[in-house]
Amino acid sequence: MPQVVPYEFDNHVETALFLGDAPVFALSDGTIRFPAGGERVVEAHKGGLVTARFDAFSNRLLTGGEDGRVTAVLPDATSSELGSAGRKWITAVAGGPGGAVGFAAGRSAFVREAKGAVREFAHPRTVEDVAFAPKGLRLATARYDGANLFFAGTDAKPQELDWKGAHTDVFFSPDGRFLVTVMQENALHGWRLEDGKHMRMTGYPAKVKSWSWSAKGKFLATSGAPAAILWPFSAKDGPMNKAPLELGTRGDTMVVSVACHPTDDIVAIGYADGMVLAVRFADSKEALLRRGGSSAVRTMGWDKAGRFLAFGTESGEAGVVDIAA
Repeated sequence: MPQVVPYEFDNHVETALFLGDAPVFALSDGTIRFPAGGERVVEAHKGGLVTARFDAFSNRLLTGGEDGRVTAVLPDATSSELGSAGRKWITAVAGGPGGAVGFAAGRSAFVREAKGAVREFAHPRTVEDVAFAPKGLRLATARYDGANLFFAGTDAKPQELDWKGAHTDVFFSPDGRFLVTVMQENALHGWRLEDGKHMRMTGYPAKVKSWSWSAKGKFLATSGAPAAILWPFSAKDGPMNKAPLELGTRGDTMVVSVACHPTDDIVAIGYADGMVLAVRFADSKEALLRRGGSSAVRTMGWDKAGRFLAFGTESGEAGVVDIAA
């Protein structure tokens, strides 16, 4: 069994990731922990953390808090404020090309360009999530009854992608051809951007709370079932009329977190009982990475080389798995 270096925190882990070679854990109390080699603590937010995401464009952790601030945390454990929404909570953050940052607060989405200029995009109802396209300064927002697409450097009206229901998360495929949302009901919805064609991904027994694209963007791995559900996206029509892969089935134990390996067709799967498996796409071969714990796995993140996996749970248990050990 791979070697696990355990950590224990006094708040649930919102995001586990690597900044450079260092495992980093963003906690619900607003602190960012660098535990390896003697703990360093970054006080990112007062009052609590709401959201934290890795910015792959700029190799930094972006966070939003109950204090209305957006911060960036760098691999050297320094932090800086990038934006503010006054007394409103920052409910979503996203990194974009050229050092841009997107964030949401209430009924507005904001884009801060690298030089500091901030543009606001007002919505009739709450903005649930934001995401940038892989190329170009194009921002997507999740909202009630669909998603919007903005060219963030202009005042042009957004492209509206409508589908009835509450859409709580939004993300682009790595090649930029598809936009996908997570819905409040147990489903995903997608659009092929060249023509707006709809894609429905249903059949989940629970809400999807975790998603991850495979190394080459051919599969979208998701939680929300007693197996990791991997939708195929390599064809022109994406997953339409195609059955997903189902990996890591363990009876009725729910998958609550997924993280695809950065180079190989392997997915790390975290379960409601704290267990973590790695499963290969081609033959469904499984490797046990962690036997279990006191609570559900909330978050996982690989290092760039794909040797180490950081994980965090709802009770504050965390660790780093060395899959080569």
